[in-house]
Amino acid sequence: MNGTHLSNRLQTVADFVQPGARLADIGSDHAYLPVHLAKQGTIRAAIAGEVVKGPYHNALTEIENEQLTAVITARLADGLAAIQPEDKIDTVTIAGMGGTLITKILEDGKAHLTHKERLILQPNVGEDNVRRWLQDNRYQIVAERILAEDGHIYEIIVADPVDKPVAYTAVELKFGPFLLKEKSPVLQQKWRREQTRLDQVIATMQQAKNAPKQKIAAFQQERDQIQEVILNEG
Repeated sequence: MNGTHLSNRLQTVADFVQPGARLADIGSDHAYLPVHLAKQGTIRAAIAGEVVKGPYHNALTEIENEQLTAVITARLADGLAAIQPEDKIDTVTIAGMGGTLITKILEDGKAHLTHKERLILQPNVGEDNVRRWLQDNRYQIVAERILAEDGHIYEIIVADPVDKPVAYTAVELKFGPFLLKEKSPVLQQKWRREQTRLDQVIATMQQAKNAPKQKIAAFQQERDQIQEVILNEG
């Protein structure tokens, strides 16, 4: 992967960046995403934010090698602190982290958001945490994608700011409002894996001398919910 050829995961993120956007890519690593978008002529400007010096220098090198220093600025900063008011950012991408960390970055950096930004988020796990934060902060989910790549399954969540309160059901927060409508084979694969994991946990707990009945019941309930909502079998 490089700035010319993105992974399917990052290409899906890139597809939701609107033409003429001013982008902040948080946790940019090699800055492949903003470099790709700049080379395609999609974005007007971008910030490649990194909190770790190694990836920050990788981003600097990539931007310089591609002769894109007039379009992309690399910044060493913690999360959304990479964004400055004069940047006039209207799109934020955060990809390749856990949902809990993405939520923390958004919450800790709220002062750097104007609530006019499109958020394009790709949590590796804990997607429900991300959806809950969006709901609580008046960002409406406008699109979701799920894809399998190199043995992993990824979800991309796209949200735009709204003035009115946003409310999702517990099922929508867990599985995704758009993904629930599609119930794609990849979504079923993801939750079938989780169901198998839960079965193993339940079986192990049941073998314990003092089996934790409440925990077993909770895991069983979760397993049954997956069966009913996603797999629709039995």
